[in-house]
Amino acid sequence: MTRLIYETHSITVDNERGHATGWLPGELSAEGRRLAEELGERRQDVDVVFSSDLRRAVETVELAGLSAPHLQDWRLRECDYGELNGGPVDALAPRVERVRNPFPGGQSYADVVELTRSFLADVKQWYDAATVLVVAHSANRWALEHLLRSGRPMEELIEAPFDWQPGWTYAL
Repeated sequence: MTRLIYETHSITVDNERGHATGWLPGELSAEGRRLAEELGERRQDVDVVFSSDLRRAVETVELAGLSAPHLQDWRLRECDYGELNGGPVDALAPRVERVRNPFPGGQSYADVVELTRSFLADVKQWYDAATVLVVAHSANRWALEHLLRSGRPMEELIEAPFDWQPGWTYAL
């Protein structure tokens, strides 16, 4: 059995300003850099780290200072908001309509689920019995919850309040 631990990337300047970064790189805020270091303190026991290739996720892992190998995977990117990348978070509403219908010039959340499913198949094949840390974005957490834990519809997961915690653990 593979143990997969998911952590969100640390807080960004865009998060603090209420912007939806999407596929833009993003930059960690001062608070985000501090939280990335805390992530490193609590995740020393992992065998390998995967992150999105977007700068904010990569920077989170770099600042965590983990000794495990770090691999970047584009399939772990946030949902591509297309024309709305970098715009106000409120412009994404209602997100539930984007489960199957892509954002203008971007992706749907169903697209993120399929990319996550592909990523998980590779992790299962290559890292069986390992502890794998994934540092990614909110859409990836919803996809993991949908695929690995609850089977809850994406619409329900997207509309649920976000209750941050220091990681979510899954079994593959």
